[in-house]
This record gives sequence, structure tokens and C-alpha cells, in this order.
Amino acid sequence: MILQTFNDWTNCKITLTNEFAEKRLVIYKDNQNIETQKFISLYGEQHHSSIINWLEKIKNNERY
Repeated sequence: MILQTFNDWTNCKITLTNEFAEKRLVIYKDNQNIETQKFISLYGEQHHSSIINWLEKIKNNERY
């Protein structure tokens, strides 16, 4: 299942901490990273951008 909204994501079983967000942002903001390239090939640029946006919200303590 691909989560479509930030609200969906906050209701999943992943613990969305600032530390988690910061670690994932390092990876997903690096377009040369193999994991990032695979993610984009599987889910597309738009979903990749959404994930980065959601991680930034978590990092900045913005909860909806």
C-alpha cells in the first residue's frame, strides 16, 4: 500500500520521530543515492517530493 497523504503516513506503524525524518531526508535529498533512485523509479518524482515534504513537516514539528 502506498500512503497518499501526510495524515495516512502519520497513522501507519512507523515511528515518525525527528531523528527518523532527518536520517531519511539525508537519503531522499541525495538524487545520486541508489536508494533514492530506486524509490523514484518505483513510486515516481511526485511521491518522492511528497515524502520529502512530509519528512520536513515531521522535522519541523508540524503535525496536522
